[in-house]
Amino acid sequence: MSYAQRKEMGTNRTVSIVIVALVHVVLGYFIVTGLAYNVVKQAAEDLKTFDVEEEPPPPEEPPPPPDTLPPPPQVSAPPPMVRFDTPPLQIQTTPQIQPPLPPTPIAAPPAPPAPPVPRVSQAAASRGDVRALFSGDDYPESARDSGATGTARARLEIGANGRVTSCTITQSTGNSTLDRATCSVLQRRAKFTPAKDQAGNPISDTYTTPPIRWQLEG
Repeated sequence: MSYAQRKEMGTNRTVSIVIVALVHVVLGYFIVTGLAYNVVKQAAEDLKTFDVEEEPPPPEEPPPPPDTLPPPPQVSAPPPMVRFDTPPLQIQTTPQIQPPLPPTPIAAPPAPPAPPVPRVSQAAASRGDVRALFSGDDYPESARDSGATGTARARLEIGANGRVTSCTITQSTGNSTLDRATCSVLQRRAKFTPAKDQAGNPISDTYTTPPIRWQLEG
């Protein structure tokens, strides 16, 4: 085989290959175009328009009745006039009972007048100085231990027999023990001539002592 034949065969082969390639390209184009057309056609069918019916609006509900309605006006009729025939009220008065009057107190008879005090014609007189009746032995031990001293005076009641019936301190020594000792000595030892009335009868009388000094010996 010559070079020219081989060159012609190569050219024919190339042409055949190109033709086959073109055929394939054309077939592929138609295939692709057909598929795309089917897809677009299907999509167009799916996207067909349709009429949408609008729903009618819901009916309006009437407003709810109010919770409370004002009560209807009440017509009050005047009360019937009823007349009662009542008998007149009778008031019974109860007679007042007066309490009995208290009995009139009976006045007690007046007490008989006291007998007149006999007038002293002669006063009671001491038989000696009453201060001489006291000695150192009469000093109370408690007053001696405490060093108590003082001056006392006493009023004596003298009976009709000339004896001392009672003793009252009119001037205190300032120590109760010494005051008691003063009256004790006078009631035991003092003797008096009783007082006499105008008829010369012995009567009771009083006597006030001179100051009686209680003093410890130095």
